[in-house]
Amino acid sequence: MTTIPARLARSVQARKRALKLYRDWYRGAPEIVSIYALNVSPAFIRHCVRQHFEQNRYVSDTRVVDVLLHKGRVEYQETMNCWKQLDHIMGILLQPKGRPPRTFLQKFYEGRDEDAVLPAATGIINAKTI
Repeated sequence: MTTIPARLARSVQARKRALKLYRDWYRGAPEIVSIYALNVSPAFIRHCVRQHFEQNRYVSDTRVVDVLLHKGRVEYQETMNCWKQLDHIMGILLQPKGRPPRTFLQKFYEGRDEDAVLPAATGIINAKTI
């Protein structure tokens, strides 16, 4: 397999932009807590941000990375500009995206047993990725 220098340069630039975005979220955690008067510590905000970044750690397609970085930057700007409400912060940023555990009967009523498939009408809001 050959290495294409242009692809490496894009991945290096994407890594720098991801680190910049992570640092911005990390440094903005105390301000987010004070702006929205959250009952959590800045360390907890940082932990949640870290989890969001870790979920996408192994994404290697540069186009996907660009989209994720753009969405993360938009979320950061909207959060810091106070364009979100408390429910947005607590629901989207701090709430884990995982599906709640279901019992056998709930899976049976849905008509499927796969945990990977998320039915359209579950009422679970899909949060944006940071």
